[in-house]
Amino acid sequence: MIRYLTSVLALCASAALPALAAQPATVRLDYLHSGNALDEHYAAERVVIEPLPWPGSMAQTIDNTNRGNNMVEVVDAKTGKLLYSRGFSTVFAEWRSTEEAARSNRGFQESVRFPKPEQPVKVRILKRDERNLFSVVWTTEVDPNAMDVIRKQPPAPAKPIGIRVNGPSEDKVDLLIVGDGYTKADMKKFEAAARRLADHLFATSPFKERAQDFNVWAIALPTSESGVSRPSTGVHKESPLGTRYDIFGSERYVLTTDNRALRELAQYAPYEFIEILVNNETYGGGGIFGQFSTAAADNDWANYLFVHEFGHHFAGLADEYYTSPVAYATGGERREPWEPNATALQDPANLKWKKFVKEGTPLPTPWPKQTYETAARAFQKERAALRANQRPEAEMSALFTRDLQQSTALFSADPHRHTVGAFEGANYEATGYYRPEMQCIMFDRSETFCSVCAQAITAIIDLYAAPKR
Repeated sequence: MIRYLTSVLALCASAALPALAAQPATVRLDYLHSGNALDEHYAAERVVIEPLPWPGSMAQTIDNTNRGNNMVEVVDAKTGKLLYSRGFSTVFAEWRSTEEAARSNRGFQESVRFPKPEQPVKVRILKRDERNLFSVVWTTEVDPNAMDVIRKQPPAPAKPIGIRVNGPSEDKVDLLIVGDGYTKADMKKFEAAARRLADHLFATSPFKERAQDFNVWAIALPTSESGVSRPSTGVHKESPLGTRYDIFGSERYVLTTDNRALRELAQYAPYEFIEILVNNETYGGGGIFGQFSTAAADNDWANYLFVHEFGHHFAGLADEYYTSPVAYATGGERREPWEPNATALQDPANLKWKKFVKEGTPLPTPWPKQTYETAARAFQKERAALRANQRPEAEMSALFTRDLQQSTALFSADPHRHTVGAFEGANYEATGYYRPEMQCIMFDRSETFCSVCAQAITAIIDLYAAPKR
């Protein structure tokens, strides 16, 4: 109880600091993003003034990292001056690549948040085109002083817990860990999981070296029963955020599509990034750049899940694996990905991570691909059988351990084991896409990020908490 009260007091104290008191309010624009594989539409829903001040630095409001499928820009309605921008991706964009999107329409709730301006602004949503350039797809005007802006929020339904508090929010990256599927009796368990997984994140480079640049908070609403839904096994649970397994038909894909529920809870803590912990043992997770990530807190591989999925959400890292089944349609034209750790290698001389490549390194870079794929096919067959027969999760965890041991042994004997190059097989495709190193957290269940991913993460940390000069 003393630790809990101390955390809450730390939150209140940070809000009382002179620097934070000067921060503008936080504006949230909630909107509906709908369509199908060919069309998309936007409609404004509401504008909300959140309870807490803007958590970010007012000295770094423009995003020049060029990440995400989308970009939000906030411009002064009268002068056109760019006030704020951030790259992001969406659940809608992922759904658009599924077979369902080719035959039906669907709508998804989305939000963008920005520091409250004094005068009316235009909020523009941009989308990448076929040339990998952003173009405007929707514009709406937001008047922060309009009568229909929601300014009063109900009392906080839960109080945030300070997991790691290193300074005022505007000077730090604020990560909020949100629990779903935790009963009132499970709240101590949730806090322990949040602390354990945060500790692991900050034991992993490059987060380890920048740990003091982060604040970490935790918050959860109690549920009537433990765990979240897993529809493929007939398990349906009531949970405040609606987080569940089997998203887009993938048994391990865990997301929430109830954006409003997530934002209405998260607004009571300072945050720029969110990871949702589900109170489940079954392996699963997900991550959307600039939206949120998820991880099964009770799984034997929770440490890996937490960090891997956060890599997607925080830095826009691509999945480098390609032998596991996914919900998205694969194949098609090999366009250059925007993600920093995958390439179509259309111009090897100007490889996006060429500064990491030593002179004389062959591009593409050879690796024991055929041997790996033969073992991976056997692994995936065994994995599917375990799920089909609903075997205990411990058997799946043991299979993952054996798979990692075998692939690590295979790679360790290769002369390019630690080479930065262009290794074919990435972005869910066996051919045509390349990853920077043979092994990385974004490729398999190993424990370290490759040097390219580490640099990409550091660039995002710098966007929110610039290193001290």
